[in-house]
Amino acid sequence: MILQALATLPSSSANCRSDSFRLILWVWAVTVFSWVRLVGSHPQSARRPVDRSAACAQAAERPSTHVECRKNTKRVQSGYYVRNAGLPQQPEPAPSDPRPETLEVEISELVFQVLSQARNRELVPLGSAFPSPELFPLEVLSRSLSRAVRELDPWRTVEDLPPGSDRLRRQISLRYLAAGYNVSAEEIVVTNGAMEALNLCLEAVTSPGDLVAIEAPTFYAALQAVERLNLRAVEVATHPRTGVDIPSLAAVLERHPVKACWFMTNFQNPLGSLMPDENKQALVTLLADRGIPLIEDDVYGELYFGLRKPLPAKAYDRQGLVLHCSSFSKDLAPGYRVGWAAAGKFATTVARRKLMSSLAAAVPSQEGLAEYLQRGGYDRHLRQLRQALSRQQAIAARAVAKHFPAGTRLTRPEGGYFLWVELPATVDALQLHRLALSHSISVAPGHLFSADRRFSNFLRLSYGHPDDKRVESAIRTVGALAHSLIGKG
Repeated sequence: MILQALATLPSSSANCRSDSFRLILWVWAVTVFSWVRLVGSHPQSARRPVDRSAACAQAAERPSTHVECRKNTKRVQSGYYVRNAGLPQQPEPAPSDPRPETLEVEISELVFQVLSQARNRELVPLGSAFPSPELFPLEVLSRSLSRAVRELDPWRTVEDLPPGSDRLRRQISLRYLAAGYNVSAEEIVVTNGAMEALNLCLEAVTSPGDLVAIEAPTFYAALQAVERLNLRAVEVATHPRTGVDIPSLAAVLERHPVKACWFMTNFQNPLGSLMPDENKQALVTLLADRGIPLIEDDVYGELYFGLRKPLPAKAYDRQGLVLHCSSFSKDLAPGYRVGWAAAGKFATTVARRKLMSSLAAAVPSQEGLAEYLQRGGYDRHLRQLRQALSRQQAIAARAVAKHFPAGTRLTRPEGGYFLWVELPATVDALQLHRLALSHSISVAPGHLFSADRRFSNFLRLSYGHPDDKRVESAIRTVGALAHSLIGKG
């Protein structure tokens, strides 16, 4: 409620009592949220262990607290908790070992081809990049949108240019504050989804011909952005559990004139990897020492399965070199296409590029989301969403372990909604994708996730559709198809 009060207060006041009240509220909020983040926000060597039994007792007194109090919960690195529901412990894929040379990127044609074949809603969406729309509070959002539009000053429709709605940017800034660190609303630029934010940030910090460091594997949209801007890529070794390998990145930076990095530190697509806090801090320090900007894609950060939201690398930024990009598309309102960039020292440049490229984000969508966030309910929705995805991950992982060929490896992410599956070496994932389509099933072949298409026996499988009763049967079918391809590679 204090955060909502802060958001609704005017940015300036005619009397000093209102200004004083605003200052008191801000000091109180910062103090409280800093205390909330105290346990678990420090490096592991200084972190106090969490008493799970005490947390459960507190949760009983405060039902809104999201705590998994079950026998099958276990402690893992970096202060996070994941459930161990007695699932088969499949081995995970090995860390990637990309070649150290730079790459010209030509991936868009393959991406368009694969995606165009998988747009039919009749397909079982194992290859989808989006969770099910049935998981989102669309009716509540529509009411918020209606209220916001009814109260909208008509002049706002022509005046609200980048950096975007003041009201929405304040709400986003408060979300950062609630997570335990400060990002000023002045730094935030509202965009048409996270993809525009990421592309604008990449444009702001590079010139044609520059070299960008990316993960291996990486999200295909990062490859498309590098291709579109006539940039070159160099891939960095990435662990399926802990993300970007810092020593490997340091070696890349010593060898190549990297101008920017594009990484996903929380629940990376397609791996689902989560960088430990100390690795994020080391990443920011490594890049800051060289003056290299980090474009941080954090669209899955709210979809964690543990006790607390993982910090982004942005939380450790002291020089304004981390351009943190996110959106509401993956966890609240996919069709609204509202994202943002907290662009640090590059905020003005990003806002100007936004103005030059697409003028502004839609005002009704911005105001509708601001209205929804201000009234509360977002965190309750997120708890329900995370629980649904966590349950579905267990179902999907169990099905893969049961039906896929011997020797199959898969990740077990601590959040997000993707499994990265390594099949036996002779299975061609692109051929498997085509066979699956003939059975009305979409999958995302590993070829999409690298500039040299070398993840040819990998699949990204989505478990983001728990309402679809066809998923388990579809995984069984894909497993049978994979069996049929062994020895044919």
